[in-house]
Amino acid sequence: MDLKEIQNLIKFVAKSGASEVKLEMDDVKITIKTGSDDKETATIVQQVPVAAAPVAATPAPQPVAAAEPQAPAAAAPAEDDSKYITIKSPIIGTFYRKPSPDKPVFVEVGSSIKEGDVLCVIEAMKLFNEIESEVSGKIVKILVDDSSPVEFDQPLFLVDPS
Repeated sequence: MDLKEIQNLIKFVAKSGASEVKLEMDDVKITIKTGSDDKETATIVQQVPVAAAPVAATPAPQPVAAAEPQAPAAAAPAEDDSKYITIKSPIIGTFYRKPSPDKPVFVEVGSSIKEGDVLCVIEAMKLFNEIESEVSGKIVKILVDDSSPVEFDQPLFLVDPS
C-alpha cells in the first residue's frame, strides 16, 4: 500500500462519517480515527523494518512543520527563564484556556495566581484535565494558543514568582 492509497483511504473514512477504521493486511496495520472536530489522524504500524522507514517518514513532516512555529516562541522565553518560572504541560493533549466555550478564560497575562489555582485544561482522549499551578506569582506570558495541541513537558506559561 503506497502513500496515495493511504491518503485516499483517510479522505474516504473522513467523508463516510465513521469514527474509527482498522485495516490489517499481511504486514501492514492501519488505524484511522476521526475526531469530533473533523481532524483526521492516522496511525500506521508496519512489522517489516525495510518498508517501515519510508512510510513512517512521510507522515512525520506534517507534525514537524507544525512544531516549527512553536520553536521560535519557545526560544524567546529561554532568555527570560532566569527570572521566571516555566509551567509545563504534564500530559499530551489539546490546550484550552477556558473551561467551556461560553465561560471566561482561567488566567490572562498579568493575572495573579497562587498555588492550586487552575490555569487551563488539557483534553486527552475526551477527558478534560485541569492544570493547577504549583507556584504563586503573576502570569508574564502565555506560550500556547487556545485550542492548540501540546506535548508532554511543553512550556505553557511563564510566571514571575516575585
